[in-house]
Amino acid sequence: MGTKSWWRRTDSRLLEAALILAALFAGVFGVLLPALGVVGLIDPVDTREVKAETTTRVPGTVTDAVAGHGMTLTGTHQTDLVFAHPGLTQRLLLALPDVISGLLLLLVLALLLQMARTLRAGDVFVPENARRLSAIGLTVLVQAVLSPVLPAFTTEALVSGTPMADQIPLSVTLTGEYVLLAFLILALGEVFRRGTKLRADTEGLV
Repeated sequence: MGTKSWWRRTDSRLLEAALILAALFAGVFGVLLPALGVVGLIDPVDTREVKAETTTRVPGTVTDAVAGHGMTLTGTHQTDLVFAHPGLTQRLLLALPDVISGLLLLLVLALLLQMARTLRAGDVFVPENARRLSAIGLTVLVQAVLSPVLPAFTTEALVSGTPMADQIPLSVTLTGEYVLLAFLILALGEVFRRGTKLRADTEGLV
């Protein structure tokens, strides 16, 4: 009993504090700072890592591209698209993938924090946690899709109508790791749901 009481009073609070700290970092560095950069209160994001077609040279000279469109490419194949003075729309497109990822991470951390707080009562196998696990799984699945799609389409919007468009093709590469993780979490949520329902049915027979 002493060990159980120690976990609920100390370890559970440490877990909650760690999740709150993680949410704070995600909110500040993943959402707040990029948003402040978009509105111009701090230095904005001005670089996007992209895959060039063959070389970083664009039609004409690099100097002409910078003067005409305020952007240049550096490196070969895996390159950096750098904006000298990004406008509001460009700043928004550059920051959007990070902001969306940060918001989704905040949602996952908030749900995990709610689950961690059920440890205070000594029982995480409650119907609410089954729903939270399902929500986490769906959030991870959305992130698995948006993570490659958002950078690709915002990059396409950034270079559309410029000489860079021929050098930076639209490229979306989906990976299966996060999709697999999402389905595992969804399966765990279903296990929670069935377990809590079975326990409720059993207790009703007593």
